[in-house]
Amino acid sequence: MRYHWLIVGAGLFGAVFAREMSKAGKKCLCIDKREHLGGNIYTEEKKGIQVHRYGAHIFHTSDRAVWDYVNRFAEFNNFMNSPIAVYGGELYNLPFNMNTFSKMWGIRTPAEAREIIERQKREAGEALGTVPGGDRSGQNRTEPSNLEEQALSLVGRDVYEKLVKGYTEKQWGRSCTELPAFIIRRLPVRFTYDNNYFTDRFQGIPVGGYTQIVEKLLEGTEVRLGVSYREFMQNTADTFDKVLYTGMIDEYFDYRYGELQYRSLRFEEEILEGCSNYQGNAVVNYTEREVPYTRIIEHKHFEFGTQPDTVITREYPAAWRRGDEPYYPVNDEQNGKLYEKYARLAAEEKNVIFGGRLGQYKYYDMDKVIAEALQMAAKELS
Repeated sequence: MRYHWLIVGAGLFGAVFAREMSKAGKKCLCIDKREHLGGNIYTEEKKGIQVHRYGAHIFHTSDRAVWDYVNRFAEFNNFMNSPIAVYGGELYNLPFNMNTFSKMWGIRTPAEAREIIERQKREAGEALGTVPGGDRSGQNRTEPSNLEEQALSLVGRDVYEKLVKGYTEKQWGRSCTELPAFIIRRLPVRFTYDNNYFTDRFQGIPVGGYTQIVEKLLEGTEVRLGVSYREFMQNTADTFDKVLYTGMIDEYFDYRYGELQYRSLRFEEEILEGCSNYQGNAVVNYTEREVPYTRIIEHKHFEFGTQPDTVITREYPAAWRRGDEPYYPVNDEQNGKLYEKYARLAAEEKNVIFGGRLGQYKYYDMDKVIAEALQMAAKELS
């Protein structure tokens, strides 16, 4: 059979692109190596609870057009992300705000918090030589050289050591002194008693989970699951005018220049029967290096659930090896240069375009995925 488009990947990017093509009268076939739709935003019901199989996904955007678009496919509640961090048995609110600072230092006013943070930033800068005064060698530096120095220059030592250092080292599998500074160009510091993590105007969770959104987006598109792109192309008799590829760009080219780096995750799910409320919050971060997981997600709180049971997921960062699921591109200078080589190869491909987090080797929030997919579809249709 002849199709206008083969769409590789039934995640959010591929599904949005497929809908726009289908609306325009294009015949599309979408394939995915997983046995389900939705990619990493896939949700499944357990004990009456929508479980986010691949980690917490909270939709947030300031783009009214994207918000209106996604609301065509689901009703969103008014959930706001207000994670809690655990360090040494103490609980701290995130993002860093007056509730955090009051608990950490026993203070009450923004002026007190500012004074402590500015003093710690100044002390760190003097020790590192990133403020006038010079370091031990007598030299002045203007820019932090690694993530630790960047964090100290933004929030001071107390916040860094309790709430940034251990979590970040677990997440990336390296010491903060070995990580590039640009990973945290800024850290949200608010001098208000506001625990809302995001500042976007529109926020929420789709009532009934994310899978329904992808199902509706793919209405009118033929879907085949449980098949890899390479396996499919070797065995199909179908023909396609063009291909949208949302898988790993380096894998598409058989790792010609070597592997791009990713971070992976391992999820440990547990159903707690007879426990109606395990931790009292949807997301609790564990910032101590000694605790092997970075966070525990209690899924029912995304939809304000009152079920008699609960489901939790512990999230463990993991090194990525070929064959593992790649969750986070490692967007440092080395990988950026390697990606550019693959991007040049991609530009030379006839009738194949690359999109999404893996196809473009770029971390995307969900609203940016939708916006980029809509833009790419519009460009192709023009």
